[in-house]
Amino acid sequence: MDAIQKEVKWEIIREGMEDVLRINYSDFPFPPSIEDNKLCMVDTVDKLIQAPRVARIIFTQVKHYQYDNEQVDLLREIANLYTYFTKQKKFLDPYLYGVGSSNYGVIQYLLLNLLKGDPIGCFVETKRLIREVNLVLALQKNEEIKKTNLFYLGVLEEIHDRLEKSVLISRVKDELDGLTIGNRYLYSRLFRPLITPNFILTRLMSQPPLDGEELDAYTAGDSEIMIFRLPGEVKSLYHLNPPEFKISEDKQELLFLARTVLSEHKPEAEEFIDPQRMRQNFFNIGRDLLTELAQRKGMDLTYDEITELTDILVRYTVGFGLVEVLLNDEKVQDVTINGPIGQTPIFLVHQDFGECVTNIIPSLDEAESWATKFRAISGRPLDEAHPVLDTELIVPGFRSRVAAISRPLNPYGLAYAFRRHRDKPWTLPLFIHNKMISPLGAGLLSFLVDGSRSLLVAGTRSSGKSSLLGSLMVEIMRTHRIITVEDTLELATDSLRQLGYNLQAMKVRAALGIGGAEVTADEGIRTSLRMGDSALIVGEIRSKEALALYEAMRVGALANVVAGTIHGDSPYGVFDRVVNDLGVPRTSFKATDIIIVANPVRSADGLQSVRRVVSITEVRKHWEEDPLREGGFVDLMKYNAKTDVLEPTDALINGDSEIIKAVAGSVKEWAGKWDVVWENIQLRAQLKSLLVEKAVASKRLDLLEASFVVKANDAFHIISRKTQEELGEQDNKRILFDWDEWLRKEMKKS
Repeated sequence: MDAIQKEVKWEIIREGMEDVLRINYSDFPFPPSIEDNKLCMVDTVDKLIQAPRVARIIFTQVKHYQYDNEQVDLLREIANLYTYFTKQKKFLDPYLYGVGSSNYGVIQYLLLNLLKGDPIGCFVETKRLIREVNLVLALQKNEEIKKTNLFYLGVLEEIHDRLEKSVLISRVKDELDGLTIGNRYLYSRLFRPLITPNFILTRLMSQPPLDGEELDAYTAGDSEIMIFRLPGEVKSLYHLNPPEFKISEDKQELLFLARTVLSEHKPEAEEFIDPQRMRQNFFNIGRDLLTELAQRKGMDLTYDEITELTDILVRYTVGFGLVEVLLNDEKVQDVTINGPIGQTPIFLVHQDFGECVTNIIPSLDEAESWATKFRAISGRPLDEAHPVLDTELIVPGFRSRVAAISRPLNPYGLAYAFRRHRDKPWTLPLFIHNKMISPLGAGLLSFLVDGSRSLLVAGTRSSGKSSLLGSLMVEIMRTHRIITVEDTLELATDSLRQLGYNLQAMKVRAALGIGGAEVTADEGIRTSLRMGDSALIVGEIRSKEALALYEAMRVGALANVVAGTIHGDSPYGVFDRVVNDLGVPRTSFKATDIIIVANPVRSADGLQSVRRVVSITEVRKHWEEDPLREGGFVDLMKYNAKTDVLEPTDALINGDSEIIKAVAGSVKEWAGKWDVVWENIQLRAQLKSLLVEKAVASKRLDLLEASFVVKANDAFHIISRKTQEELGEQDNKRILFDWDEWLRKEMKKS
């Protein structure tokens, strides 16, 4: 024990608002463990006597062993008791115990040998000694010896009573029968460190909760995920076990050495302009480095093992650590990291279990490194003068919108919110599959997109607005050019471009952005009008760009679809925001043809929610002041909570829609023929429903992805044109039959 006290290097570091005790056990042959090792516990209590304000303890060796504040409090109580006992004369003054008495030696053993390393054993032994002394006193006749033993008994009872009142003893008091001194199994119930490889700064509780009810278990990439319900908690626990926590200690040491070498090469800001290329460069460098280090250490690693280690290395050098692992799970929708970072776990929104707490606590050092990377990626500041940063994170497998805040807006320093986007665009068939929209609703939207209407997708935060807007882009025929305008790149423009779309993406200044080289959103929209006949898609309407968008609507509605997203929980809420908050004239608002509202629908207990399109509403043009009071809003479809389906209204069924009639009026075969128009909408619904049914039946959900849906949409248009040319009319039954045949053949091909 003395050797440990002399040789162990330790320091107090400041993480956020906490003092952290870091003890280096790298030179010792045993794994550092309070629960398993008495000497380690003694050493730790000694450090707490010197540094009583410590909130967390970290042992470093091949791994980090981190004990949280609750566990440190248990040890701090023991440290305080030790300090109290050793400073009180009556406990360790040999003259008070009588000349030649062995009682003093017993007290020395309890306080100096047993208390710091085995307080449970100390309590049990004290209890046994009290029973023995009471038996001796009952038989003792010599008053002098009796007096000495009474003093000895009083000392034992005070040690017993003070230990009994400690939280540590109170938690195991009912399990002490039959315990032998030195048995440490009860400590494993009290102390459960977060164990992480030493190349990772983030803390992760690797062991599943003992009292948790497992709700689900699945894999995402190489990571294992379990969802637990915890007693008395309304949030579920998202328990992540990533590959970096499952590799051998030899591989962990290899990664630590490689990370140390790579940390000397800090990427220049210019390298972050192309993050994908930078990651590939670091991957190549890291793979060569790991191969060389493995050879030096005599480790025979396969190509796949080196590749796995390199992926991990890149993640913890130029990447974003476990945040990337979380966002690679397609079921994760949002990830939030609150300040003060390092004291609270990461939270996320899961598509099946709603709001969840995770088993991950990031470190402040890691959070600050992320801020540096996001500044470089975005070219935007994040400091006291500019405490808000909106940007995007793009890594293989997912895209994410990132919002970061810092002081003075956040008094606790940094905080982050990540909104996950699919690397591939959403499609209407995918939304039919997950019940966000009904087949008829999807058919109607397909018809309106083809009809070049102006559409606003509205909803609250996390309602799926951007995803729904992306699915409408997939409905645009590839014969049309598309221009997108976004301040943060959320739409899957790269994927659409790879699918053959003629698409130009424009990135503009964020609404809260100040200065810089980026063009403002309203200027970006006006620029798009000078770039030829195009469909215009605006990521989100937030500020002054609303005026420019309505200028585009007035122009674009005559040629191609114009669409965007906006916050609002109802058609009138959209009107109120556009006109009263953003300053668009009432007459200009009439350029809106359709408002699609998507909102989360909560369960009765409030613990779960699902995303649903709750209304598709047309905006009529014959009103002056208030569209709600003057009948300017006509619902074409409304969500029925009882059936959980978006259903048509009488207005749609009976053909009472000025917008749809306007679309039909521009098509010779449809003009004045509501039944034909209605059948075309239903035909589109049938085709999408049929695609979903066959994808589910064949377990081919890849058929619902954009790459196939675009082909299916093209096939519909080609078959419709061919039928028109051959028959002189749109024979819906023939179109449905031919399209079904096309689908069967395509499914066999792929």
